[in-house]
Amino acid sequence: MPDRSLRTALSLRLPIVQGPMTGADTPALAAAVSAAGGLGTLGCGMRSPAAMAEAAAEVRRRTDRPFGLNLFVQDTPTPDAATVDLALARVAPLYAEFGLQAAVPARWCEDFRAQFDALVEARPAVASFTFGILTAAQVERLHSAGCYVIGTATTVAEALAWADVGADAVCASGMEAGGHRGTFLPTGRPQAEGLAPAHSTMRAGMPSQADFAAAMVGALALVPQCVDALRPRGLAVIAAGGIMDGRGIAAAQALGAEAVQMGTAFLACDESGIGRAYRDAMAQAIATDTRTTRVFSGRPARGIVNPMLQKLHAHETDVPAYPVQNALTGALRRASAEAGRADHLSLWAGQGVAGVRPMPAAQLVAALEAEWRAALAALAAQAALLQAQQRY
Repeated sequence: MPDRSLRTALSLRLPIVQGPMTGADTPALAAAVSAAGGLGTLGCGMRSPAAMAEAAAEVRRRTDRPFGLNLFVQDTPTPDAATVDLALARVAPLYAEFGLQAAVPARWCEDFRAQFDALVEARPAVASFTFGILTAAQVERLHSAGCYVIGTATTVAEALAWADVGADAVCASGMEAGGHRGTFLPTGRPQAEGLAPAHSTMRAGMPSQADFAAAMVGALALVPQCVDALRPRGLAVIAAGGIMDGRGIAAAQALGAEAVQMGTAFLACDESGIGRAYRDAMAQAIATDTRTTRVFSGRPARGIVNPMLQKLHAHETDVPAYPVQNALTGALRRASAEAGRADHLSLWAGQGVAGVRPMPAAQLVAALEAEWRAALAALAAQAALLQAQQRY
């Protein structure tokens, strides 16, 4: 069985992966995390192929350490005009607050096939994916390009699906995580047991709202189940969801994870691309201020409650699926950011948001390492004490 250890394959000093945060991460952030001993990642779901190449080149200019690129596995939608018109009418009053008119964008999303070609061309050390699953042929193409492949899973069935197509590792994303849920499989029991549909067809549609709800599994439950399912097949598990400090890293490893993925923790770093309004909202937020909602993008995602979420909450189940709703609200969210207002931003953040620490990324990685090593030492001391007590 090949050694698919993340840290061995990439010679990582620390079990820390900076989560991809499309629209908020930067080459400076990814490079700083990688240079400090972790794995920096660029969220490229909304980057054009040219922008992907440019961003990868900038990371390489800043560090010679491994880094990753992340893509959304999705097809370009063809929504009907009535659906789009109704969605525009819902957000038109919000646009009017900025003196803008809601309009259909030039495109709904970037073309995944073109992005995938750009990813292969860029040859990052790590290629990671969410929202869907690759085919075995696509995974093999990435392996031929020298990429370590990581898939996102919100259920054990999704983790096994990634194993079936040849991925090297799975990021087990608990419900505590900020940003979009990566659910891509139905959650009915026959499906979970048999994985009947061919993996190449799993990208064709959006899971139902019931599927997303059922896949809201906490990291404490999800991670060890994924470890038990994937360990016999040699895949590494990366834990994600609510991890903000070294204690969380040690706890995830105690559950069998090789490493952790941390997004919200790095969102407040100096190198992050978010603006002042977003930073201020995070600084004041606690776990109970976050909700999972579809109103911003059409796909369930966890973020801080704000006026836009409250105004559109009644349409939670009615907005068009990602990426249509995401594209229809994009200009509105940009206008809110430019105005320094958080009331119309998608303030993605996980349940650990109260633990954010604004500081340079390298300083945060150093703090995480010290906390992690202290937590491991404390666990070792507790184990030694228990053994001593048992002898007497």
